Amino acid sequence: MNWDRIEGNWKQLKGNAREKWGKLTDDDVDVAAGKRDQLVGRVQERYGIAKDEAERQVDAWAKERNL
Repeated sequence: MNWDRIEGNWKQLKGNAREKWGKLTDDDVDVAAGKRDQLVGRVQERYGIAKDEAERQVDAWAKERNL
């Protein structure tokens, strides 16, 4: 996964992230700004899941997008 690409394309990808994690607010997505650790933290917080599970979900999401 290339998180530099994700950061560079975040405006296009943030809608897809909101679809995947519907509990994320617009502010959550804006704060994440394509940064993996920020996105993992927001997913973990909103869904009340462990960090390793949030990381797994975020990595799977990025892989699905071929990023």
